[in-house]
Amino acid sequence: MPYKLNIFSKILILLVLLLIPIVLLYSYTNRITNNVVQDQIQSSNLNQLSFFMHQLDADVERLAMSPVILGSDPYVREYIDKNDSPDYDMLKEQSRIIQKLSLQSVSSGWVNELTIAIPKGKQVLSSSIFVNGTDAWPWHRPIQRTWTYEVREGDKGVGSFIREVSEPIRAQVVDQTNVLYQVRFSVQNMVQLLDVYKKDKRSDPFLVDDGQALILNSSSDSSITTSIREQLTGSTLPLSGQIQIKIDKQQYLVSYVKSTQLNWYLVDYVPVQKILSPITMTRKLFYISIGFLLMMSVLASFILYRNVQIPIGKMIQSVQKVKRGDLSARIDYKAKNEFDFLIQRFNEMATQIQVLVEDVYAEKIRSREATLKQLQSQIHPHFLYNSLFFIINSAEMDDKESVVAMSQNLAEFYRYTTRVEKQVVQLQEEVNFVIHYLNIQQLRIHRLGYDIRIPDDMLNESVPRLILQPLVENAIIHGIERSMESDHITIKGEQVGEWNRVIVEDNGPGLDQEQLTQLSKQLEQPMSDDIGCGTWNIHHRLFYQFGEGSGLTLQLGEDGGMKAVLTWKREKQQETLPAAQERRP
Repeated sequence: MPYKLNIFSKILILLVLLLIPIVLLYSYTNRITNNVVQDQIQSSNLNQLSFFMHQLDADVERLAMSPVILGSDPYVREYIDKNDSPDYDMLKEQSRIIQKLSLQSVSSGWVNELTIAIPKGKQVLSSSIFVNGTDAWPWHRPIQRTWTYEVREGDKGVGSFIREVSEPIRAQVVDQTNVLYQVRFSVQNMVQLLDVYKKDKRSDPFLVDDGQALILNSSSDSSITTSIREQLTGSTLPLSGQIQIKIDKQQYLVSYVKSTQLNWYLVDYVPVQKILSPITMTRKLFYISIGFLLMMSVLASFILYRNVQIPIGKMIQSVQKVKRGDLSARIDYKAKNEFDFLIQRFNEMATQIQVLVEDVYAEKIRSREATLKQLQSQIHPHFLYNSLFFIINSAEMDDKESVVAMSQNLAEFYRYTTRVEKQVVQLQEEVNFVIHYLNIQQLRIHRLGYDIRIPDDMLNESVPRLILQPLVENAIIHGIERSMESDHITIKGEQVGEWNRVIVEDNGPGLDQEQLTQLSKQLEQPMSDDIGCGTWNIHHRLFYQFGEGSGLTLQLGEDGGMKAVLTWKREKQQETLPAAQERRP
């Protein structure tokens, strides 16, 4: 049957078709302006990076003037000139100079160290207490006249930049100078600036030199920066520019500017998609607006859908459930219009149908009960003949004990089976009846043994009459008698939570999994000759009396035989159920 569009779908499709030309026109104009806006954003990123580098160079240049200022200080000059004078108070002047170095160091916006080294006398005066007066000063190294990056021993792997000014100016090695002025600043100053720039711009800047040394911000992605460094250092770069690099299938726009003071490159990268985010955001806003207009347009259609389409759909679903046999289907919906009358009438009709069907089902169950009573009231000829012949043979052999035992158990057996007026008994009565039956079978089959383990509290539970013996009989006929090696039946009871459970298990040859599955399915189907009246009635009588979850299940035994499990609710659980409640399996 071909699908037919309802009224709501038709109106919605019409509205969508009206909005399609607007969306296509916007997409065309957006594609044209995309490249122009992208170029402007890229140029803005490079300008911002250049401005940041200019600020960084200005700070470095101010630090570079510190050695020149120290060389012009009169106290420093006096200390150098009178260094070897015997009447000169060296300690006092050293303290004064160290104080001046400290004051000049903290006056800068960056954390730095100012040091004066005098090769003559091996004197070192510094603003850092860790360097001041040290004996480990490298006196035989070249003078670093330009900013040089190094990792000093004792700085825990944190690098720093140093620059030195000597007197005389032409000296090449430290110990050739009269005095050496050194300024040093840690890369942590630059890391802090990179962090500020990253926070403001939401990018990931870092510094790199020709020797592939890196200065990263505190939250940099090392894998991406390493890949960018490898690609940048492999080529000659101008003072500033931008290139696109592909890393892990993602395109990045890399901007770089060279420092005039440090000769390092300041590099920043952003995903190309992030650059286009303003355009993407504008496009999303447009589409959201279109979606909002569409929602407003379909509001009128939705009112029609809510007041007509939904009630009809609910009624169709419920009719389909009733058609599939689910008579408990009801329409739980308030339309607040004329459909309320139809929904109410439908629910009443479904309730009446369910009551009628369940009454018919209950009548069928009662008919099965009547059939069972008739079967119970009949004497089993084959079982009776075998028992009587056993009595005759025992009497001829003058085995009085066997005759008495068989007669007593047979009398108790038929006394119980012929009492049809009481259909609900205690489990204790069923167990006693089964014991009589097993004693009779044990006289006939000498190898037969049995074990009954049922808790005392469980023996007072109520069960339908003659619900246990048919399972024991099946275990003997289809299990014990089919194999000479089969000789034992176990009856075990247990209470788990709100459930009673009795398990009848034999060690006979049993069934394979396919046969067991087929037999279990037949329990849920109408009674047939394949499964027998007794087994089918056991399952459905339990289900009808104790409700959902109760019944008979068949399983493979632990010793290879069959296991029949009876399950029903405990009496204290049944008290909460209505007395006249009827259930359908």
